[in-house]
Amino acid sequence: LVTLYQGAELFVYPSLYEGFGLPPLEAMACGVPVISSPVPSVTEAAKGAALLFNPEDTTALVEHLNLGLWEVRLRETLRCRGLAAAASLSWERTAVETLALYNEILGVKKAQ
Repeated sequence: LVTLYQGAELFVYPSLYEGFGLPPLEAMACGVPVISSPVPSVTEAAKGAALLFNPEDTTALVEHLNLGLWEVRLRETLRCRGLAAAASLSWERTAVETLALYNEILGVKKAQ
């Protein structure tokens, strides 16, 4: 999948319902600008790094595709923001934060 993502100019995700929205984050991690529907999981994870559109509005999709394909500065901004958003949600960071929360709940103190 990485090779496919890296060969893409844009990643379009017109989902109406979504659990976590991993594919847009995978695209962002590969440096691909994302155009997505504003499902909560993608909106939260993207942190402003994606162009959002109503997936039932084809005119909005076409407008966003044109922006993403022809506005070089915007595409580069989305690419950089996407890389940062994806990096902030790594599996390692998630594991460390989850362990810290468990330790806090259980009252475990760090060894000094």
